[in-house]
Amino acid sequence: MNNHDEFLAAQKLIPGGVDSPVRAFGNVGGEPFMVDRGEGSYIYDVEGKKYLDFVQSWGPLIFGHADADIERAVIQTAKKGLSFGASSPLETQLASLVLKKFDF
Repeated sequence: MNNHDEFLAAQKLIPGGVDSPVRAFGNVGGEPFMVDRGEGSYIYDVEGKKYLDFVQSWGPLIFGHADADIERAVIQTAKKGLSFGASSPLETQLASLVLKKFDF
C-alpha cells in the first residue's frame, strides 16, 4: 500500500485517521505519511522513503530506533510478562536508577 491508501484505511477506523490531533493535518492540508519502520535515527514510510527522525518519539528514543542492545533487553523482559498489576523487582530497580540520577 502507499501512504494515501494507508491513511484512507486509518480514517475508517480512527477519528481523523491518526492517534493524535497534532498529526491530523486537517487544519494545514495534505496527508501524513505512514511509518513502516525505524532504524537508528531514521524512519521509513510505507513507500520506502527515508526520513531523518528529529522527533524520536518525543524524546524516549535517545538511542534511536531498533537499537540492538535495547531490543534484546526488551525481548528478554517481555518473555517474563508485559504487565502484572502487581509489584515486581523491576519497578524497584527502575525507581533506584531514577533516584540515583537525581542524587537521592
